[in-house]
Amino acid sequence: MRHYIKGFFCLLLGYSATAAAEDDYGTVEERIRALAPSATSIAISETPIEGVLMVQVNGDIVYATADGKYLIQGRVVDMETREDLTEKAKAEVRRELLVSVDTSKQISFSPEEPAYELMVFTDIDCGYCRKLHSQMAAYNEQGIAINYMAFPRAGIGSRSYEKAVSVWCADNPQEAMTQAKLGADPDPLQCENPIAEQYQLGMELGVTGTPALLTADGQLIPGYVAPEKLRERLDAMVAVTAAD
Repeated sequence: MRHYIKGFFCLLLGYSATAAAEDDYGTVEERIRALAPSATSIAISETPIEGVLMVQVNGDIVYATADGKYLIQGRVVDMETREDLTEKAKAEVRRELLVSVDTSKQISFSPEEPAYELMVFTDIDCGYCRKLHSQMAAYNEQGIAINYMAFPRAGIGSRSYEKAVSVWCADNPQEAMTQAKLGADPDPLQCENPIAEQYQLGMELGVTGTPALLTADGQLIPGYVAPEKLRERLDAMVAVTAAD
């Protein structure tokens, strides 16, 4: 009989813990929706920190105390392993978004057999974007494919946006991109184009500046990185993933 009572209380405690967690989630979601009423999706999950929940709001990651009282913005890093738990969570979100990308609408510069495929959000007028493009042969020699996506930092309808449209609409988009990166104004052209769509995707992926490099598994490398250093960094990222 004692075993039955013990089992009943274990079951009851498990149910109570689950119910409490669900109550916490409901409270946190209610508070988050009050702060971000236009959010299209909110997902809540546990973290290794007791009393702190991770909240995915659209494509962004924030944290909240389980009682819904405090909102925490920033990164959570495991100081023992030095793993950035926030970036890991964001990479998972990005991977889901990358599945929908139409790669036929990218402007690609690739070696015959690339070791790495990078999606690079670029702005026609960005200085470091131009520096990256000027070293395209070196990136390709390092086995890195650069697949451009448009991200006119000044926004839709800006001069940079119109230049991107003209480049994507050119008969030879690769050559048009190269000339634009050299500072030449592309011939003004209009066609059905992916610029606004790519810009919006960049916003959802957390791109805030250019160039922004994304790996196939959703890891974000912000800013310019020299070809040899980029290859070293990509190799190191693969090694860490393999170790996990």
